[in-house]
Amino acid sequence: MEPKIPFLEATPHSKQLVVKGKPFLIRGAELQNSSLSSAEYMKDVWPRVVEANINTVLGSVTWEHIEPEEGHFNFKELDRIIQDAREHELHLILLWFGSFKNGFSTYTPAWVKTDQMRFPRVKLRKAGGRMEIGNTLSIFHSEAPKADAKAFKALIQHLKEVDEKHSTVIMVQVENEVGVLGDSRDGSVAANLKFNAPVPDDLLTFLTKDWDGLNNTIKGNLHYFRSQQSIKNSSWESAFGSSTATDELFMAYHYACYLSQVAAAGKAVYPIPLFTNVWLAKSDNDINGNPVVVSGGATPGEYPSGGGVSSVLDVWQHFAKSLDFIAPDIYQADYKNMCAAYRHRNQPLLIPEQRRDEYGARRIWYAFGSHQAIGTAPFGIDTLEEPHNPFRNHYGLLKKVESLVLESQRRPNSTIGFFFDEAVDSRAKSESLEATLGTWKLKIEISFVFGKPGPGFGMVIHLHDSRFLLIGEGFQVSFTSSNPNKPFTGILHFVEKDIVDAETGELKTIRMLNGDETRNGRSCMMPGEDPDYGGFPIAVTIPARTKIAECEPYALEWDDSM
Repeated sequence: MEPKIPFLEATPHSKQLVVKGKPFLIRGAELQNSSLSSAEYMKDVWPRVVEANINTVLGSVTWEHIEPEEGHFNFKELDRIIQDAREHELHLILLWFGSFKNGFSTYTPAWVKTDQMRFPRVKLRKAGGRMEIGNTLSIFHSEAPKADAKAFKALIQHLKEVDEKHSTVIMVQVENEVGVLGDSRDGSVAANLKFNAPVPDDLLTFLTKDWDGLNNTIKGNLHYFRSQQSIKNSSWESAFGSSTATDELFMAYHYACYLSQVAAAGKAVYPIPLFTNVWLAKSDNDINGNPVVVSGGATPGEYPSGGGVSSVLDVWQHFAKSLDFIAPDIYQADYKNMCAAYRHRNQPLLIPEQRRDEYGARRIWYAFGSHQAIGTAPFGIDTLEEPHNPFRNHYGLLKKVESLVLESQRRPNSTIGFFFDEAVDSRAKSESLEATLGTWKLKIEISFVFGKPGPGFGMVIHLHDSRFLLIGEGFQVSFTSSNPNKPFTGILHFVEKDIVDAETGELKTIRMLNGDETRNGRSCMMPGEDPDYGGFPIAVTIPARTKIAECEPYALEWDDSM
């Protein structure tokens, strides 16, 4: 019987990662760029990772490390890494730093860096007609993708040989935040020939026939294209107009094809899930065209031009055919908008890089609860000292309930995730959100305190009928029946729970809650660990304990006879 390798399994409205035959939730963390190059260095890191309730480590495998001489591969250090991860019962997502890392080609082997004739560089167009050689391989020559694909295939073939029976490595990221920095496109002779040649028919056909499926951001950049009477045999500027958006589209199409060629070589020998990540743009928009505040530069070239930002995400999803999905790195971006944007076309959501502080940690609940994320990963976990690692608590709670979360992710419209940032002062207007689960309308808001409201986070899972599971802290939920003939709503049961068996999700009752804990039947309160009483002499708000509770609202009809 063949071993079951990791794969993505379709659900009614997303996909789930399956590892060793079971759905798997990635409680991930990414290392600093070069940490995974040394098994010796990692000896002190593995125990801290386990203590932080992390189950998957993301780290780089670099082209220059495994193929220092062309055609001669060395996987000895990687084998030690994989073995040590396995001994600590951890999984790995390997990040292939091949041709590109953060828009540059700094991790290519010396024999690639120094052979400009065989591996030409990007040419950057500067003010006054001046040209510069970029620190990035040009994607308009055949040798670089062939050599990269050969090395990537060797890596994936080696993983098959040493890990297929174990599934320690569950995914591989192909390259890292690709694109051109310093210009909106490659200005080399080879690139110009492609730019002035007719736009490939497959791209024109895709944009025309799949117009209704494109996100609003790319549509907004294609007004010139839509106004053309005839676009066949047209150059890129003739088809799309003269703009940095055209340059970006040009680079995105060719980068997607380049990465697909590299990924295909690995997929052919060992088809575990493959993806690439994206350096988001300050000008990036969500799927509805609403602007968001993001770091990374406002125009193509300030951020890597050609990477899978939302304005070209459709192109990446269609032409990087060997990749399973495109993943956003979310630091300063509007977290909610970016989660929504990268669920486009029902692709699964993985956030391979995000903030490692408490601000970032509480946002993971939104990704898992509202967008069925398969995983999240703060960046730089190995240089974060244990007392300052908020993911230990967040992942600890997620670890307890993950079987329940995974089950709920397979049922459409059964979960909602959320976070609330700390209020500026006690007079600040409380955040809230509304949702409908089953026949109930929910209002979720920051937990009531007499003093300054604290931050909150969590998830509500609709179990069945009128029963709900509440996970997290610092929030409260009130219910209203969707039946207009039932104007009165109360709390029938509110029970603090804890996990008996994390694998099955079996729960046990800890306490029956009522009175102050329900604000006299008005809502179910999931308080923070240290509620601010604001000088009020009566402690009506209890601190959080298990952060898991089950509740059941009820509703009564109006009766004129009574």
